[in-house]
Amino acid sequence: MSRIAETFAGLRKRGEKGLVTYLTAGDPDLERTAALIAVMDQAGADIIEIGIPFSDPLADGPVIQAASNRALAAGVTVDRILAMVAEVRAAVAAPLVLMTYYNPVFQQGLEAFCRRAAESGVDGMIVPDLPYEESGPLLRAADRYGIDLIPLVAPTSTPSRIAAICARARGFIYCVSVTGVTGMRETIETDLRSLGDSIRQHTNLPVAIGFGVSGPEAAARVAPFCDAVVVGSAIVRLIGAGAFEEVGRFTAALKRALSPQGG
Repeated sequence: MSRIAETFAGLRKRGEKGLVTYLTAGDPDLERTAALIAVMDQAGADIIEIGIPFSDPLADGPVIQAASNRALAAGVTVDRILAMVAEVRAAVAAPLVLMTYYNPVFQQGLEAFCRRAAESGVDGMIVPDLPYEESGPLLRAADRYGIDLIPLVAPTSTPSRIAAICARARGFIYCVSVTGVTGMRETIETDLRSLGDSIRQHTNLPVAIGFGVSGPEAAARVAPFCDAVVVGSAIVRLIGAGAFEEVGRFTAALKRALSPQGG
């Protein structure tokens, strides 16, 4: 059983909804990224996404785009990110998931990237610009090294496409709550219950909802429709403002909002 599967099994046993947090590697530097990963782990994050900054993003909104630009300007690279992950892995209990685009993976070579990621202690990978139809080679490479290739399903995904995506899914299904890019929103208009039901017709894997979740109250509103809630831009905004000490408190507040007692 993978570390991600073990995490969701534990959450189900405790009757909890999971919290998936995100930060951009190298913003403002890798030393701070490593420290914040440990802080989020200790504050209750169940899974931590580590974004590999990319110059031509598809799904990232302005907050994460700005973080990527800062990290790239500071000289962060894939090699240095994987080295940082290897250093923090032993001290962090939560599964670590890379959020990246296909270009950095392709440039390293699918086999080499997955091998190095696995050696660094990476548990999963999300590649938002990799279409389902083109995902076979990376899925096979990821499987060989025990890395879950986690797919995204959007409100615009057709029933037949959801079925096809779920058939190849590993780890969990990342359910995009809105059309568009990442970022905090006042409200989420998507019928999340219907979208979640459509996904669960085709898989027993957990469903995590992300995009647009702005804080604890929003997380609590989304939680009934999923197994885990993903929060990214709200955390990245704190980091961008230099409010590093707030990241732990914010993570803990998110987790409390997802607890059976509802905080």
